[in-house]
Amino acid sequence: MILKKSLLFPTIYLLFFTVFGFAQKREMHPKNEFRAVWIATVVNIDWPKSSGDSVEKQKADFIQILDTYQKLNYNAVVVQIRSVGDALYPTILAPWSRYLTGSEGKAPAGNFDPLQWMIEESHQRGFEFHAWMNPYRATMDLKTENLSIDHDYNKHRNWMIEYGGKYYYDPALPEVQKHLTAIVEEVVIKYDIDAVHFDDYFYPYKIKGLDFNDTASYQKYGNGLSLEDFRRSNVTAFVKNISFGIKKLKPWVQFGISPFGVWRNKSADPKGSDTQSGQTNYDDLFADPVDWMNNNWIDYIIPQLYWSIDHKTASYAKLMKWWSENVPANTALYIGNSSYKIRSDSDKHWNNMYEITNQIDLTRNYPNVQGNGFFSAKWFINKNQDVVKYLKENQYKYPALPLPVPNFKKTLTETLLINSISKDSDNYYITFKKPNLPAQVRYIVVYGAKNSSKIKTNDATQIIEKIAVTEENNEFSIEVPAYKMIGKAAFAFTYIDYYANESPETGVDLETETQMK
Repeated sequence: MILKKSLLFPTIYLLFFTVFGFAQKREMHPKNEFRAVWIATVVNIDWPKSSGDSVEKQKADFIQILDTYQKLNYNAVVVQIRSVGDALYPTILAPWSRYLTGSEGKAPAGNFDPLQWMIEESHQRGFEFHAWMNPYRATMDLKTENLSIDHDYNKHRNWMIEYGGKYYYDPALPEVQKHLTAIVEEVVIKYDIDAVHFDDYFYPYKIKGLDFNDTASYQKYGNGLSLEDFRRSNVTAFVKNISFGIKKLKPWVQFGISPFGVWRNKSADPKGSDTQSGQTNYDDLFADPVDWMNNNWIDYIIPQLYWSIDHKTASYAKLMKWWSENVPANTALYIGNSSYKIRSDSDKHWNNMYEITNQIDLTRNYPNVQGNGFFSAKWFINKNQDVVKYLKENQYKYPALPLPVPNFKKTLTETLLINSISKDSDNYYITFKKPNLPAQVRYIVVYGAKNSSKIKTNDATQIIEKIAVTEENNEFSIEVPAYKMIGKAAFAFTYIDYYANESPETGVDLETETQMK
């Protein structure tokens, strides 16, 4: 039966958890919660809408995505900047993406750097920017005549393995690992990103009757391992190298991975989940996220639980519980949700408009599950507006701040000191002395209440604005729309550093310009 009430599923599960003591429900409006959306560029899934669009049209469409999700109180975008051996930014390591300009290797007009521009626009709206790369997939088809002469297929044919109508980089080759690591590190060096993000594509998903022909590299580098362990060791070495490379360059840049939702089935391993998934990370994609987490190589994991709560063979509820019990404290755990399945799947549970919001409620029943990501952006852009409305009025009614990078979480002691406050009919203009900090400041958060005794910076309902700082002459300056201050007489300001740590507040009465201790 398709449920029509939004609270039935969460209520049943919450009652179950309360009675049996499995979890403690987080508050309805958490102050800190990761809320992300994937923006896919491969085959123009989300953006650009068409590879033939002008730069101006592409900018307008991307801003529409940002503005839509800002109004929904999301706080992170995961943008695909490399999908098939290509790039959405200028580099000598890969050709320009055909999904951007219509022809692989062709640069956008006017020396436009989409990545630089997207990062700036995202930060201006308070979003973390996670640079999503698909490392191993080299093409989407076998039409190699459409590839740029600068594509790695043409430059390094021996790196490629054909499988299932596509070409893939051979993960076993040291020169491939070195090349792909250089690509990641270049982005970390050149761009002000908040994270590097990999999805679920490591070794390709298995296709019945086909073999991934890595015999030559296995014979050369196998070193006595079984083929399965050899492949897993290649992925493990790559993940480790990427992690070390990122932290060596910019330790505040997170490394996150969104693996397939099932590590192993319990039928194959007693430590696995109570699922009957046809493929799994460990056995089929040769990826071992449990090992990555235990070795402290990734900052966050966001398993793709793209099934309904009561799915017969891969239940969202069962997998949620499994991941919550198997992610160590040094790794942030978020959950990937499939907004693309709403009213578009053979599983009829997705005809229930509350399936996604029920999943969020269920997520909040696990204290160590700290947010959600949604695939993909276009499904809430002029689509599923009843779901969007319900989400905005309930689960995401108020803003939330992303959590600090787990291994760099710390207590900040320095506070903001106000230099000046001025106002016109549109805005308040506030400048602050730059705090003496070892890490840079990313944002200033503005809180508001009716009076100073009511200010509570741990209350999401009091967040007025999260503003990217402008630094000049050793000062920070922000503009706060005056209409957002209506009905409030007391305010507080905190700053967020590049690790997403938040400072203690500085209180002030903007009407009297009195700073409160």
